[in-house]
Amino acid sequence: MKYIETIIIGAGPCGMSAAIELQKRGLDHLIIEKGNVVEAIYNYPTHQTFFSSSEKLAIGGFPFITEAHKPKRNQALVYYREAVKHFDLNINTYEEVTSGRRNETGFVLETSKDTYNCRHLVIATGYYGQPNRLDVPGEHKEKVSHYFKEAHPFFKQDVLVIGGKNSSVDAAMELEKAGSNVTVVYRQNAYSKSVKPWILPQFDSLVKHDKIEMHFGTDVKDIKDDSVVLEKDGEVFEIPNDHVFAMIGYHPDYRFLQSFGIKINENEFGTAPLHDPETMETNVENLYIAGVIAAGNDANTIFIENGRFHGGVIADDILKKQEK
Repeated sequence: MKYIETIIIGAGPCGMSAAIELQKRGLDHLIIEKGNVVEAIYNYPTHQTFFSSSEKLAIGGFPFITEAHKPKRNQALVYYREAVKHFDLNINTYEEVTSGRRNETGFVLETSKDTYNCRHLVIATGYYGQPNRLDVPGEHKEKVSHYFKEAHPFFKQDVLVIGGKNSSVDAAMELEKAGSNVTVVYRQNAYSKSVKPWILPQFDSLVKHDKIEMHFGTDVKDIKDDSVVLEKDGEVFEIPNDHVFAMIGYHPDYRFLQSFGIKINENEFGTAPLHDPETMETNVENLYIAGVIAAGNDANTIFIENGRFHGGVIADDILKKQEK
């Protein structure tokens, strides 16, 4: 069993930021990541442009310079790779933490490659790996996806996009541009207020010009091989369908968090891991969370641009404990 003073699970921007801050304070650490660095960003749509400016995505004081004010996905991938090299971060990629538990000296982690013991643990796994589910028949068919990468494969296909926030609106517009026959369904009766104001007019114009068919107040009832059954205002109807994008959000891996004893609190937005926002320490001593995972179901309150600062408060708290 290998002993590391502090282990960080997750090599996203917030996990890497925590590692940088620990490194600056001379604290021993290791990041364990089940994929490659910034795996979630890699899985973003290939055309993705960030809503944040490059300076607000920068970590550890390492400059992120782009010609355009807001960087694209590929530029972010380059930047975070360069950050790893610049800080010479200690990261084990393609190693998945399969289980963990507390013991008398801290925490024991079982991974796909090894076993580790650590005194301090930082969980920065985000939420992108756990999509919310529809809970309807046919959801597990191969034609259903919770992630949108690019539109080209769906040229001349009947595509249903489920959801009414930024990811679904963006996917629908890209699909329409690529020649898909696009239908969007959203449970609410109006556009979400979270849709970016510079995107909504473009999308609404496509709807008004019958380029995209939009159904508000509509639920999906059944996903069949060649069609989808919908319900609107008590009326059930069926439309042809080749592929479904269920863009209905994501959530943290609560089962994994609870396996360490972290309590999950109910709040006005849903659920979130119990933690002290001043230190990011959970109700479990020496166990911290960093990044969007701290927001639980409310992914609209923590982003890279504010989650990147969690690492500093975590590192300060760990250093303070070691100095006692």
